[in-house]
Amino acid sequence: MALFGRDFLKESDFTAAELSSLLSLAAELKAQRKVGKENPRLIGKQLALIFAKSSTRTRIAFEVAMRDQGGHVTVLDPASSQIGHKESIADTARVLSRIFDGIEYRGHGQVIVEELAEFSDVPVYNGLTDEWHPTQMLADFLTMYEFAGIEHSGGDRLRYSYVGDARSNMGNSLLVMGSIMGADVRIVAPKSLWPELQVQALAQERARQSGASILITDDVAHGLSGAQFVHTDIWVSMGESSETWDSRVTVLKPYRVDEDLMALTGNVEAKFMHCLPAYHDQNTAIGREVAQRFGLKDGVEVSDAVFNSSASIVFDQAENRMHSIKAVLVATLCGEPIN
Repeated sequence: MALFGRDFLKESDFTAAELSSLLSLAAELKAQRKVGKENPRLIGKQLALIFAKSSTRTRIAFEVAMRDQGGHVTVLDPASSQIGHKESIADTARVLSRIFDGIEYRGHGQVIVEELAEFSDVPVYNGLTDEWHPTQMLADFLTMYEFAGIEHSGGDRLRYSYVGDARSNMGNSLLVMGSIMGADVRIVAPKSLWPELQVQALAQERARQSGASILITDDVAHGLSGAQFVHTDIWVSMGESSETWDSRVTVLKPYRVDEDLMALTGNVEAKFMHCLPAYHDQNTAIGREVAQRFGLKDGVEVSDAVFNSSASIVFDQAENRMHSIKAVLVATLCGEPIN
């Protein structure tokens, strides 16, 4: 499927067939790399990586993906560039697209990456914004398809629940991606933390086209019943104040993923997923602080017991960031049929 020259800004810009083609390509590239027979298709290509927010998985995924394919990267951050200080987003896009073959942005509002794409002559990729996380969705769906043992474009339906703060980019993206791909999607969160109404409306519109099933509920038992996969994310996102923890912990404690919550799936094969980083123990500064303030000594949004259990596939999920991002880069920058 021809995706050459396309931006990758949000899930709803694509059809189910286009997203399925990217997932199939990711699986193919992953298999080739595993046996050492990957064919570099991006030799000499240059990619600019803009990180207005810090990153581990997104950065290494883009860097390794490009290098595996014979390309090169240049990393830009607020401290080492003029972006947003002395130079506008539009002018930045014009400059970078004269020198680079693609531009990745990880940062704040979706309007920023959309403006980059508007003024760029090369593909622009959303590595994460406050509203959407499309590269994470490809990794998540690749992982779920692998563990469910079903084809990316087959008729089998994934059944998954997202538990926690559903107004986040992860809540939005899991809801909309699932609606596009015909999944059985359950958003399980307190009503005050449900996705915005326009996001819900978008998901319902795409679900009517795909046959997806959507449930948005504050009833944990109802939302978890029968799920194959249980997703969560940290309760306070990058850019939110530390004071947010007080109100967020109060409303989200009933949605903490522990062994009892996983049991509500009624599925002993249910898998746990998290986009990472996760506060599952006290081995991080924030994990220790929250444990001391709120008594969550065995993890915040997820217990250490679940995180380190055989149900946890978070590191498979993390690895698949690279394979799925590589698929996006190859599909949009190669310009040749992928055999």
